[in-house]
Amino acid sequence: MPATIVVGTQWGDEGKGKFTDLFAKEMSLVVRYQGGHNAGHTLVVDGETTALQLIPSGVLYDHVTPVIGNGVVVDPAVLIAEVDMLEAKGVDCSRLRVSGNAHLILPYHQELDVVFERHLGQNKLGTTKRGIGPAYADKAFRIGLRVQDMMDPKIFREKLAVALHEKGPLLAKVYNRLLPDIDVIADKYLHEYYPRIEPYICDAIDLVHESLDAGQHVLFEGAQATFLDLDQGTYPFVTSSNPTAGGACTGAGVGPRDIDRVVGITKAYTTRVGSGPFPAELFDEVAEHFVTVGHEFGTNTGRRRRCGWFDAVMLRHAARLNSLSEMALTKLDILDDLDTIKVCVAYEIDGNTVTSMPYHQSDFHKAKPIYEELPGWKTDISACTERHQLPTEAQDYLRLLEAQVGVPISVVGVGPGRNQFVHWNEGS
Repeated sequence: MPATIVVGTQWGDEGKGKFTDLFAKEMSLVVRYQGGHNAGHTLVVDGETTALQLIPSGVLYDHVTPVIGNGVVVDPAVLIAEVDMLEAKGVDCSRLRVSGNAHLILPYHQELDVVFERHLGQNKLGTTKRGIGPAYADKAFRIGLRVQDMMDPKIFREKLAVALHEKGPLLAKVYNRLLPDIDVIADKYLHEYYPRIEPYICDAIDLVHESLDAGQHVLFEGAQATFLDLDQGTYPFVTSSNPTAGGACTGAGVGPRDIDRVVGITKAYTTRVGSGPFPAELFDEVAEHFVTVGHEFGTNTGRRRRCGWFDAVMLRHAARLNSLSEMALTKLDILDDLDTIKVCVAYEIDGNTVTSMPYHQSDFHKAKPIYEELPGWKTDISACTERHQLPTEAQDYLRLLEAQVGVPISVVGVGPGRNQFVHWNEGS
């Protein structure tokens, strides 16, 4: 059963879309297993950029069935807009499938996201305010509505009434917001959204297992990344789902023994959006270089990303959490112009050298990076297509990362284009 998971190993924005698109060439299904439209995957094909939020990256291949799994929270308006955008570009979306068990984002989720973040003040989490967290909270509280509920108007209205009985007074009495109108919401979801989404709704678990049983290749695509994982990340500055490899099992309905390969996508440096600790963060001209040359602004929000050197301590932990079989490195070309390149290989905490991720949040907040320095290559590598074409200094950098993380690098991105990558196999 040839199943592959693609997972982010840092704080997101590693360029998962590029390599998911690359791996999708060999796949029959590409399954998104968690998150919502708070994540953006950017693909560059023949010079044309396509930014996806919900629909899996494999949609650009005619032979791939893109699947939105049960672990995803879906805003129907965003999904429909994305379908329309792709079809306007000539992309056939008829193969798209959406799990009937996926939960819906409703207007009051977005409203709650905004007012709760504002209520936190200086302790804000830095959410995208898209309603993701409140939708997952309702799922856990067991008052969420699922995609399949739209198939039965009576059930939809009954469940919506239960949810609004809880959310209405909260919005009105605590946050001084208008009560949501059940008829307005029901009409929009049942009569505007459902007819557009109905052709895509399916039993996604059955679909995935039929493909695996037939020996077809299936790719499980996560959004966000390891250190934004609700259970494994830098809590509370995390997302509301499980982007780690284990989340693929629950979010797509497969068992651990179905998985053959786990590819960790990592950037050649580190970035983060929003609040939270970041030991290797930079505030100098190098950080400005990463932002400017690397175009480090959020795909969805446009927010400027915080930037720093590659953190091998984090990656070692990510390799452990996800059982990484390999790494795929993106944006190596962004380091082309640097005289010196640093890698965080350990932390200094209270005068002690620490080589593994501290479990206690206070220790992580005060961790100071310990760097190993390498000379830069000062050469444009964007046209490299073979391992031997990379400068010696770039090869040394890749070998150091492999040695520090303990996981081989399989492929290296040297530019934003679909074909701008180098296969890297250390033993060759």
